[in-house]
Amino acid sequence: MAVAFGKDTFFQGPLEKSLQSSSVSERQRNVEHKVAAIKNSVQITEQDTKYLEDLQDEFDYRYKTIQTMDQGDKNNALMNQEVLTLQEMLNSLDFKRKEALSKVTQIVNETDLLVSNTLLEELQDWQRRQQVACIGGPLHNGLDQLQNCFTLLAESLFQLKRQLEKLEEQSTKMTYDGDPIPLQRAHLLDRVTYLIYNLFKNSFVVERQPCMPTHPQRPLVLKTLIQFTVKLSNRRFVLCGTHVKAMSIEESSNGSLSVEFRHLGCHVVTEELHSITFETQICLYGLTIDLETSSLPVVMISNVSQLPNAWASIIWYNVSTHDSQNLLFFTNPPPVTLSQLLEVMSWQFSSYVGRGLNSDQLSMLAEKLTVPSSYSDGHLTWAKFCKEHLPGKSFTFWTWLEAILDLIKKHILPLWIDGYVMGFVSKEKERLLLKDKMPGTFLLRFSESHLGGITFTWVDHSENGEVRFHSVEPYNKGRLSALPFADILRDYKVIMAENIPENPLKYLYPDIPKDKAFGKHYSSQPCEVSRPTERGDKGYVPSVFIPISTIRSDLTEPQSPSDLLPMSPSVYAVLRENLSPATIETAMKSPYSAE
Repeated sequence: MAVAFGKDTFFQGPLEKSLQSSSVSERQRNVEHKVAAIKNSVQITEQDTKYLEDLQDEFDYRYKTIQTMDQGDKNNALMNQEVLTLQEMLNSLDFKRKEALSKVTQIVNETDLLVSNTLLEELQDWQRRQQVACIGGPLHNGLDQLQNCFTLLAESLFQLKRQLEKLEEQSTKMTYDGDPIPLQRAHLLDRVTYLIYNLFKNSFVVERQPCMPTHPQRPLVLKTLIQFTVKLSNRRFVLCGTHVKAMSIEESSNGSLSVEFRHLGCHVVTEELHSITFETQICLYGLTIDLETSSLPVVMISNVSQLPNAWASIIWYNVSTHDSQNLLFFTNPPPVTLSQLLEVMSWQFSSYVGRGLNSDQLSMLAEKLTVPSSYSDGHLTWAKFCKEHLPGKSFTFWTWLEAILDLIKKHILPLWIDGYVMGFVSKEKERLLLKDKMPGTFLLRFSESHLGGITFTWVDHSENGEVRFHSVEPYNKGRLSALPFADILRDYKVIMAENIPENPLKYLYPDIPKDKAFGKHYSSQPCEVSRPTERGDKGYVPSVFIPISTIRSDLTEPQSPSDLLPMSPSVYAVLRENLSPATIETAMKSPYSAE
């Protein structure tokens, strides 16, 4: 598919580059290799333990046989040979016990090192990727591999625990001076048990962070009295409310654990962070382990209108810190680098409306953010992002951007996904792009002065060859609710000084025929309007809404809002036949005043 404008190389910032590092996959393969090696070593020690049992059983049998022999038989040569055999077996038994305990010690050391230095680091890396994914970043993966590693290590450790218990049984049945089992087993068992506890405690994580089902692309923002979901390990927890309650299994929900709360959050502040803590207890193979984990900080709201600012808080927190529990973060929120913020802004578009931003679009956003008072050494403040109004405007940068996201999502999503909305381009850059293009070439740009507005600008030439640019009053969600934007572009007309309506939009920048770009998005055939004498359903005169503008040939700048108003040329022709020019002018101005 051809794109409508320039370069379409999507921005990849430092966060995404770090997450996609080839070293990440290499580390994971290294961990999996070491876990497999440990599991194999445990299997070998299992065989050693079984061999020790067999050796001790044979020793016990021979020893008991000697005990039952007559006294006279105990003095012959055969008896002496049997005693020597028993001594050799005892020596071999002692050697094998020491060897088995040495192997167990080595496995415990390797497991401890793997868990402490590598596996937990991998888990922290996954948790950071989860943070980034929560704010629209690349989908995080690797949990299945980690789960497999944790599971295999846990199985191996429990196997070692059973082996040590068997060694204790053997020592109880038969011990001797210098027996290594009483000297080493208890310490090894403590270490194995500690590793099991440590493994379980770290493996208890929030796999899917709290999220309202009504806003799946805005996790970690929860509305009071609204149900939200969380996923821990392979269980789904459905929670609504606050305070401590026991979870129960719902038979109707495939075994998910659920609990209902009805009074979530007494004070709602979009920069006040809260944490949801989950506790459980498991009993397995004689061990009782208390587990606890917490969600990433969440923001509580009481009205959906607070969602944009709450989401801004979630973005700033998770891009600024690796700390998963800094609930006092907004007492002094740190700045972020411009490259980080631009990267996350692109993620908002890719995750929420299906297409990220390219470097040209992000450059325009950077220009809006990097005024001297807020830009220092490549860092931007929280106030500049979400608190301070843009210069000369009554809204903040984030409010402006969120309104554009909402406009795309609800009214121009197919056009945005196809790449036909340039969107973020300054008026100055717009003229540079259009000035050398064929007359009728146009581009689509988000308004910088109207919240959630989109406009289009086209180029033509005056009779003396002078380049002229024309822009229409931005369309907002109210006007776009009446007519699809693609239809507006198809049916748009201008009336020049000689009162001849024509469609000035010929080519989408850089040179794509308009119907080729937008044809598949037209919702209807071009509208034809009946004369007022023809009555429609219920006696009303049939009517349609078609954008039309009046452009004076002596103007090269955009006209006033009253000159750029929607009307069908057919309607205009009918009105001219039946109404005075003054009446027409009044009718054109009244319904569509400037936004």
